[in-house]
Order: sequence, then structure tokens, then C-alpha cells
Amino acid sequence: MKYFGLIAVILTCLLGCLSSSKRVVTPTQTVASSMAYAKGFDLIIHDDFTEILINEPWPGSTSQLHYALVGKNQSTDLEGNFDQVIEVPINHIVVTSTTHIPALELLDVTHTLQGFPNLDYISSPKTRERVDQNLVLELGQNEALNIELLLQAKPDAIVTFAVSGAQNQLTLLQENGVPILYNADWTETHPLGKAEWIKFFGALFDQSARADSIFQSITTNYLQAKEAAARQEQRPSVLSGALYKDVWYLPAGESWAAQFIDDANGSYIYQNSKGTGSLQLSIEEVLAAAQQTDIWIGPGQFTSYQQLEEANQVYTLFAPFQKEEVYTFGLSVGPTGGLLYFELAAMRPDLVLRDLISIFHPALLPEHQQVYFKPINP
Repeated sequence: MKYFGLIAVILTCLLGCLSSSKRVVTPTQTVASSMAYAKGFDLIIHDDFTEILINEPWPGSTSQLHYALVGKNQSTDLEGNFDQVIEVPINHIVVTSTTHIPALELLDVTHTLQGFPNLDYISSPKTRERVDQNLVLELGQNEALNIELLLQAKPDAIVTFAVSGAQNQLTLLQENGVPILYNADWTETHPLGKAEWIKFFGALFDQSARADSIFQSITTNYLQAKEAAARQEQRPSVLSGALYKDVWYLPAGESWAAQFIDDANGSYIYQNSKGTGSLQLSIEEVLAAAQQTDIWIGPGQFTSYQQLEEANQVYTLFAPFQKEEVYTFGLSVGPTGGLLYFELAAMRPDLVLRDLISIFHPALLPEHQQVYFKPINP
């Protein structure tokens, strides 16, 4: 099941804000910093500035975006086209996706968060505390941001995302000197690829070394867990998803979620299917292919066996239902009801993987306290 959850303008030299024309940098000696897992961006280190290259700002995009990050009060001659030039470190930021929140927390820059659309979506206790203290502006909906409030606040940067193209609503912000940057972490298909976007935020806050260290720690934890799971001879079969309006949504075989199952040494029933999004099947198709699977994870919105049975009696025919081997991320919620999985899991794939390993191979991690995936209620 697929869960859901910037442009050609430039900063003026003195104010660090956008202008209608592009600035240019003369790079001397350039060293490309390739990402280990992320496909959506690269960092290019020049002698006197850092360039963020967004390879595909949104699915189907035919052009890249180039952002130049320049130290405050640094005199730099720019040659070449840049969609954005920003002075770093930034002091005030607006983000529009909950997947951006954990990067700010890991870098210990939560205090710079100035605004967010629909604050009820934020569930992480650390950032939630700032929200409850009225330290974060309510900006409405991501598709209809409060432009007037943003113009008044004038953050150092707005980090947003796009599904099918640049957001036209942001044009007025650009024209009034509010920098816009697009983040495409959600398009990554490898769990560690999503987590590597912490380096994007590390560059904005001039904390690249710290971001690298955090990512390396997460990677080491992930790969060690994966290696341990791979040594287990038994490989349980796994089902995922559930019905929504008579359609069973579940991860396609090349998706982020399917990669987790494989790395936890589980045999996903649809692992050979194509696509990075979700499959849409009938309940009859899923029953025929997956009735005798060993384990069922991520059963949609359901958090108890009673809910499953009341929703559709066919659910009771699946072996994981009968053996009580159904696990959900729906039981880990924030104070406003938001699912922590959607907010925090992308930046901590090592914890997700350990959850799944503890389910697929319980003897391997007997003391692991599950963070996201937990047994559903009776």
C-alpha cells in the first residue's frame, strides 16, 4: 500500500533573498559528493560554496534544480545558472512535510522551525512541544499555504515538495524574496536513500559533517541488522496492506516497503511485481495468492482483529489472522492522532528494519522493543 505522505529565482547579495534574475558563481576546483543511496540529489563541493543538485524535483520532471549555498558575509563571484542562492547557515525555516521534521530534530535545529501547514499532523514529542507553546506558525494546508503570513514571517528558506510540478501558489513568495527549495525524499525507493536526505538539511544549516556522521551511524545499524537477518535460514512469507473501498492496496515489488521486507529476510508475496508505488488488487486475487502466508504487516487502518472481522469476513480466512500474526504501525500515534511511522520512519530505517526482523525472526532480537510495527490488538 502506498502512503503519502523548489524554483528559478535568486537571493540578493546583501539580504540573502531571491531576486528575479539568476546569480552566477565562478567555481574553481570542484569535487562531486556522490550520495551512497539517495538518487534524488547530490552535493557538489566547490572551493567557496556548496551546490545542491536536485536530480528530479518531482516524478516526471525533465530538468534539474541547482541551489548554491554561500557562507554569510562571504564574497563570491558566481558564474553559471542557479535556481536559488542562499546564505548559510539558515536561522529560520518552514517545512511542509512531516518527513522533514526528524532531520531537524537529529541536527538539533528544531528551534529554527518557523511554520508548518496543518500543525496537527506533527506528532513527534520534541517538535510537538514547540507547537503546543505556540512557537510554530499554522500555515493552513500544503496546497493552500497562508501566503500573507509567510510574507510577514519571511523565513530564510521554505522546504517543500511537489507531486506533479512546481507549485504555482509559491510564485508570489518568490517574487517577494522568500527562498523556495524542493525536497524529493519521498521519491526514494531504498530505505537508506530516504534517510540520506539528512545531508540536504545538513548543508542548509552548515552542519554537513554532523549530518554525515548521523547518516553513517544509521547506515551501520541498518546493515548490521540486515546481515544478521540474512543468516537466518527460515524466510517467512509476508503479506501487506488491506482493502480500501473494495481495492486492496499493497506495496509494489520495487518499493520502499518491499525493500524493508527483503532486507529483514522476509519473502514478500508480491516481491516480483513491478513498480515503486502500490499495487491495486481485488480481495479475491489477494486471497488466492496470499491466504497461507505466515505474517501480515501494515493492515491499513486496522489496529485489532475485531476491526478486521467486522470490516470484512474474508479477512478471517487468512492464516496470519487465524494464527494472530498481524502487525501494524497504526498503534504508534502522536498526541493529535498522527502516525509516527509516516513522520519518523523515513529518517530512522534502522529502527523499522529491527522491528520487522523481530517479527520475522523473533529469536534474533529477543529484547528489541518494537517502535513502529506492533501486534494488533485482540
